[in-house]
Amino acid sequence: MKRALLFFMCCVWFSLSAQVDSEIYLDTIAVQTEEELPQFYQDGLPAWYARRFRLNLGVFFPLNNTQVRVGNNNGNLGTTIDLEDDLGFTKTSASFMADFQWRISRRSRLVLEYFYLRRESSYVLDREIEFGDNTYPIDAAVTAYFDTNIARLAYSYAILSKPKYEAGLLIGAHVVFGDMGLQLDTNIGSVGVEDDFSFTAPLPDIGAWGEFVLSPKFGLYTNINYLALKIDNIRGRIISYNLSILYNIYRNFSLTAGYTGLNIRVDIEKERLNGFFKWGYNGPSLTATYTFGNRIRFSKK
Repeated sequence: MKRALLFFMCCVWFSLSAQVDSEIYLDTIAVQTEEELPQFYQDGLPAWYARRFRLNLGVFFPLNNTQVRVGNNNGNLGTTIDLEDDLGFTKTSASFMADFQWRISRRSRLVLEYFYLRRESSYVLDREIEFGDNTYPIDAAVTAYFDTNIARLAYSYAILSKPKYEAGLLIGAHVVFGDMGLQLDTNIGSVGVEDDFSFTAPLPDIGAWGEFVLSPKFGLYTNINYLALKIDNIRGRIISYNLSILYNIYRNFSLTAGYTGLNIRVDIEKERLNGFFKWGYNGPSLTATYTFGNRIRFSKK
């Protein structure tokens, strides 16, 4: 956490320093229509920046580290399973990601994000595993799957709101939809043995962010988020961070390369089963970025 915070502060310091000599001020909060847009505005800001709406669509290549334990409420605590080491899941994967941003005003914005990852494996166990209501013996052939959907809604407020850089605080919530299943593929010990465990975990978070125009063609965005709390029968902790570099192709269309990390732990008790889910991923992403709608302008201070 300390390293991630230091990383975020260094990014903010570097970007602010790069903007000090070129900082400009505009006189009114106004808008400009799509038809009036040149490649660059007369005030020196690029056409892709500070638009009312922004859409990102792309792919994410996470490196996964996942642990799961599922027991029952009859005293069986279950085995702590490392999906990569114990069930043969690959550490690397590729997934779809998307986000949509609405700038409500000069300082306020809403962001909706979505991430989907499906993983599966076939593996011969090298140790006995207790999962749910069943025991899977050593040398058993099993099939396993783990599906994760993450939706996030966040509200951001810009404490610093200048024409070429903004920084502020955010509050939001990740909602994690998880589904894991394990099935015995042979008749070693029993036939038709299978278990599944699904959960929905809302995990609020708070954080800080910064967005910067580095040049007419390049922009930078960074954020870091954290929170740990308990809601009813769910106890969770989340730490996430992101650093993205935007390169403008033409007018409102850009490509964004980023590096994202997310660490989640969820302890949950259900009517029949209980367990915990611990998932960490980090890796690069590549998205197509399209900005549109009226342009936000910045008032003079």
